[in-house]
Amino acid sequence: MSRIGKKPIPVAAGTEITISDGVIRVKGKNGELSFEHHPNMEVVWNDSDREIQINRPNDQPQNRALHGLTRALVANMVTGVNEPFVRKLEIQGVGYQATLNGKELALQVGFANTVRLPVPENVTCELPNSTSIVVKSTDKQAVGQFAANIRRVRPPEPYKGKGIRYEGEQVRRKSGKAFGS
Repeated sequence: MSRIGKKPIPVAAGTEITISDGVIRVKGKNGELSFEHHPNMEVVWNDSDREIQINRPNDQPQNRALHGLTRALVANMVTGVNEPFVRKLEIQGVGYQATLNGKELALQVGFANTVRLPVPENVTCELPNSTSIVVKSTDKQAVGQFAANIRRVRPPEPYKGKGIRYEGEQVRRKSGKAFGS
């Protein structure tokens, strides 16, 4: 039995859960998310205990894989509508900076032209200063994907460490050319 899949998902007070026709809708103080789960998975909402349980019909490999996946996706939805997911990025390099123009993030990271990325609909982007980017959303996948798209513009390089990196990311540094005998 999947260790993750069999754990019940606790639901905080003030969060509304609706399950109908294979679609789970979660509504909280920060927004609403919905997810259409696989027909083999059974999602049970226990209103008295305020928890969601995911059940699978048998131990076939596909059902075993879907069991833990479905539970993780629903748990992320429940967490996201109560506490938004946050991903922070740092820009390092002389003259490298970011600006926000409405729903468009403009990055100046050493290219001849400014790189412009449209901010997705359900994601908010903040700039505490010109070298820090904060990506927030109720949808964990959307936060991770947009942060990865930003980082992909100029990943940190190993010689000087210049580029866009996640906050706290350790970049493996290399020594430059060795001079001498």
